[in-house]
Amino acid sequence: MHDTGTGSTGNTAQPSRRTVLAATAGVTAALAAAGPAHAAAPDDSRLRALVSRMTLEEKVGQLFVMRVYGHSATAPDQADIDANLKEIGVRTAAELLATYRVGGIIYFAWAHNTREPHQIADLSNGIQKASLELPRGLPVLISTDQEHGIVARVGKPATLFPGAMAVGAGGSRSDARTLGRIAGAELRAMGIRQDYSPVADVNVNPANPVIGVRSFGADPRAVSALVAAEVAGYQGSGVAATAKHFPGHGDTNVDSHTGFPTITHSRELWEKLDAPPFRAAIAAGIDSIMTAHLMVPALDDSGDPATLSRPILTGILRERLGYDGVVVTDSLGMEGVRSKYGDARVPVLALKAGVDQLLNPPDLDLAWNAVLTAVREGELTEARLDASILRVLRLKSKLGLFRSPYVAQGGVDRAVGTRAHLAAADRIAERTTTLLVNEGRLLPLSRRRHPKVLVVGADPASPSGTTGPPTGVLAGALNELGFTATALSTGTAPSAATIAKAVAAARDADAVVAATYNVTTGSAQKALVEQLVATGRPVVAVAIRNPYDVAQLPTAPACLAAYSWTDVELRSAARVIAGRVKPRGKLPVPVQRADDPEQVLYPVGYGLSY
Repeated sequence: MHDTGTGSTGNTAQPSRRTVLAATAGVTAALAAAGPAHAAAPDDSRLRALVSRMTLEEKVGQLFVMRVYGHSATAPDQADIDANLKEIGVRTAAELLATYRVGGIIYFAWAHNTREPHQIADLSNGIQKASLELPRGLPVLISTDQEHGIVARVGKPATLFPGAMAVGAGGSRSDARTLGRIAGAELRAMGIRQDYSPVADVNVNPANPVIGVRSFGADPRAVSALVAAEVAGYQGSGVAATAKHFPGHGDTNVDSHTGFPTITHSRELWEKLDAPPFRAAIAAGIDSIMTAHLMVPALDDSGDPATLSRPILTGILRERLGYDGVVVTDSLGMEGVRSKYGDARVPVLALKAGVDQLLNPPDLDLAWNAVLTAVREGELTEARLDASILRVLRLKSKLGLFRSPYVAQGGVDRAVGTRAHLAAADRIAERTTTLLVNEGRLLPLSRRRHPKVLVVGADPASPSGTTGPPTGVLAGALNELGFTATALSTGTAPSAATIAKAVAAARDADAVVAATYNVTTGSAQKALVEQLVATGRPVVAVAIRNPYDVAQLPTAPACLAAYSWTDVELRSAARVIAGRVKPRGKLPVPVQRADDPEQVLYPVGYGLSY
């Protein structure tokens, strides 16, 4: 559910400077030295003084990061008011803050928080104003999942970059840093100061249903370098990066949203494979690390998920790896963390394990009161809460939220989706497209020999607010490059009639481009490609998600990996097909043979060019 409409926001206007000063007066008095506004960030003694003045209820609230429906902090649409009342028991973001004093709010497209950049900035300002006007009000740490590629909450007209595996195929630390710098600048302009990215998981399992192309790849050294570079980019732009999902989610065949995965790696293998990117992130000064809802018996044999594991979060992450930044849970609504304990126990156990931020519990009232009760009954000490609150406040201070909690609409225009930023995304994408098969030098296609192109294939829902559908985007890009291209959507499971229609259309074309999406041995997509090849027309298969499709398409004379079906990656694939740019991407993961998964068909680093 992505709502990218640009109707009126219904939010209050951007606060005046007088309003800003009045709203922040209590915090400023507690924090500011007798120097100018640009003085150094407040030291721990002032932050500790803030903590000491909080009520227990306010302390509990600071630990939660919560979703809330609506495009406005005070005047959301009625449907969003109804959703808030049903799920949270409040009408608006402002009421959420007044009732629970939450320290953070997470934006989602499906919660209608991210319609367009100016509305997002207004929503952020409204949230800050609502919080700062409360007694002892504090700025809110606003976060989102803006990984790019297939997971992003802010869509067009913001700049959307290739996803992690595509960046891994490009292999450029400079590109990763540029991505983080630009993406961070755009998020900050909209009032989003914490990004749940980059993914630090090393994806070594082709069957992984939840990470896949969200990972930079299968080589821990390469992943580590790109994680560190992206962290530097984001944090250099004043946005907290978040390495996820500790201690590593790359070798699972279960999605922790819907089940409880187990990682069977030995301690030695974990140290070699999963730990390096997190070590690199810590060395790069990462501001926050997100936990994984999975079990790693070699690290903790209790049967608890890592999110609730003191041996993993305190023993390994804090003490062994020396990390003292913010630890945030993955969403507490996911099955992986709910399968063993009830929703009232999970937040308490997470805090006991060493977590600082409790993200998106399914029932906030239940979770909030469970933590409050645990302190009152002595299971959690107030000092334990204070330690986490201090880490959160340090991060808010570092990000400048005490000095400058609001954003200006002019800053949105100067930063978000600018021509220079969009051009940078295209340049990065051009270095990621990977050519895996090119029999008889079919590619690049010639406008003279192949002027009429049919684009068929899967059309999954457009990710991250991009244009879509993929076949239409590819056809449009090829038209702009001088071909006469038409699109025929055949879906991820084309029927015999749909395949016959595509075959008939192919006979009237000079070449066919087939967009494939996670092809399996018995997939109708495989049959589609085989029958298209049988027409004698040149067929170019473009894997628009996992690069493993190529192993299932042995008859296709040309195969490309695009790693995602976002516009920027599809346009890059079209330019490669047309010969406007040379393919430069190299596989960041191995592709095994379809008939013998123990054998590698294409190794890490493989990739052809013209």
